[in-house]
Amino acid sequence: MIFRFKTFLFYVFLFLSCNTGRLNNIADMNSDLEEASAIEIVKGSNLLWVIEDAGNKNHIYGLDLKGRIIKDIDILNAENDDWEDLTSDKFGNLYIGDFGNNNKKRDEFTIYKVSNLNPTNDKTTAKTIHFKLPKEVKSEDFEAFFLLDGFFYIFSKENKSSILLKVPNSIGEHTAELVTDFNLDGKHHKITSAALSPNEETVVLLNHDKLWKLTNFKPDNFFKGNIEELKFGHTSQKEGVCFKNDSMVYINDERNKSEGGNIYTFNIN
Repeated sequence: MIFRFKTFLFYVFLFLSCNTGRLNNIADMNSDLEEASAIEIVKGSNLLWVIEDAGNKNHIYGLDLKGRIIKDIDILNAENDDWEDLTSDKFGNLYIGDFGNNNKKRDEFTIYKVSNLNPTNDKTTAKTIHFKLPKEVKSEDFEAFFLLDGFFYIFSKENKSSILLKVPNSIGEHTAELVTDFNLDGKHHKITSAALSPNEETVVLLNHDKLWKLTNFKPDNFFKGNIEELKFGHTSQKEGVCFKNDSMVYINDERNKSEGGNIYTFNIN
């Protein structure tokens, strides 16, 4: 009986360690994807969509849960100045955030709206949403966004004080609205991706070694609710996060020699 009880406890511990508060590596992405900078689930598609950042092709890639490329779609009218994040809407549209700005010299930014994820010849075009910064905001590097109530919320990637912008989901030219500046307890918090849960009650912000989980907020006041820091116990160049369901997220990291290039799941509860 003692042996059986110890065995039972071992499997309980194993289950908890694999499913709560720890990264679970589920796939090695195709080796052609060296710099996958985002990951997203799109309604109506059973694939995980990824992109690569500056210097790579203007393609979107649909992966299966083993990390294999099932779809490789060329966005004909798009340029990959610095693609950094993905988000989607309830109608099955995918949005590419071309707003990376490492040298902080860009004046204009683009969000590409891709409506056709099933082209017959693996080529499609996108509609464009352009935005510039308000006059009081200096040029910053942006790597994270999500869509809520018809607006994109776009986060800068800084060590200390960061800013949050708001841009309408409307084709054309816009001037972004400064929502707020913020810092997460003054700690290093380079935000590389962001996601909103399906029930719209949780926001997660990704860093190389942790997630920040934001709950009990109101739109435009995401940092006035509860903020939890969820550490992975693992550091790599994590670049993308999206929700599998309200309690589980997918995360991907860039490949660095023999490390990274993986897809993970992580239980935020």
